[in-house]
Amino acid sequence: MSEDRPGLLDGAIWPAENTRLFGHEEAESFLAQSYRSGKGHHAILIEGPEGIGKATLAFRFANHVLSHPDPDAAPEKIGDPDPASAVSRQIASGASHNLLHLARPVDEKTGKVKSAITVDEVRRAGKFFSQTSGTGNWRIVIIDPADDMNRNAANAILKILEEPPKRALFLVLSHAPGRLLPTIRSRCLPLKLAPLADEALVAALAHLGIAGEASVLSAAKGSVGEALKLLNYGGSEIIAGYDEVLSAEGPTARKAMHRLAEALSGKESDTIFDFFVSHVGDDIMSRARAAAGEGQIATAERLARLYSEVIERLTVSDAYNLDRKQTIISILADIKQPRL
Repeated sequence: MSEDRPGLLDGAIWPAENTRLFGHEEAESFLAQSYRSGKGHHAILIEGPEGIGKATLAFRFANHVLSHPDPDAAPEKIGDPDPASAVSRQIASGASHNLLHLARPVDEKTGKVKSAITVDEVRRAGKFFSQTSGTGNWRIVIIDPADDMNRNAANAILKILEEPPKRALFLVLSHAPGRLLPTIRSRCLPLKLAPLADEALVAALAHLGIAGEASVLSAAKGSVGEALKLLNYGGSEIIAGYDEVLSAEGPTARKAMHRLAEALSGKESDTIFDFFVSHVGDDIMSRARAAAGEGQIATAERLARLYSEVIERLTVSDAYNLDRKQTIISILADIKQPRL
């Protein structure tokens, strides 16, 4: 992770500074045309898997709007931001008076990113609107992602969405919109982004100076973020270790469990731990769907329950700073059980 850009993966470009976007031409065209019509929605819910370009799209659209404040005179397409322009420089440095980026804040005591977007962060939006209300400019808030808001923060942003200020635009990012309050979703226009096709993923990785290997493209599931975790954080080794745990038996399986748990329990292992949690969830649900498709309803239901239990235990362990290694070993043992 970057020290000055919390949450930024090694090898990635900060979305506010990224001048290129790949694979989402239709979404960009829709945003440009909607804005140019003068009838665009005040809140857009940009949905899609993590790491496919949602934040980059949001910042590109914000740059487009702030660079062309009159919708009638705006271009029909969103062009690549000009890094030399005043708007781009202000957005990239976080110094724009017309753009507020809400994300999980850094805990001043620990130096780590907090586990949620708090109500104090959302209150910044209220202050932001009050300070800029007399300028007549567009005021844009990017919530990145809204999934990270705790209950109080979600209720606070809902109040603003219910009575938005004039010339205000909310770009609400979500990896899992089903987790958002239904009342928040109902006040946003959904814009769904699909995982990147291989050609777009290769181009996006090339933009980062990375060659897209076939094995990485297959495992990345159309996500630049997943590709970076596979390449720069040992994700490929974690998947191989997990597969070894599932295929091995007896003492060999126990040794494989301990090796994998050790690799996921280091001081700087939060990113790869999150990758592991996601991979485990995907694996269990994939097996559940396969069982259901073969008519093995009891097995599918057992795997679905296991999925809920595993994700909850991993989440609780992380939230309460429990012994991660022992939690992982215990969960791996439970995951093997349905395979017997």
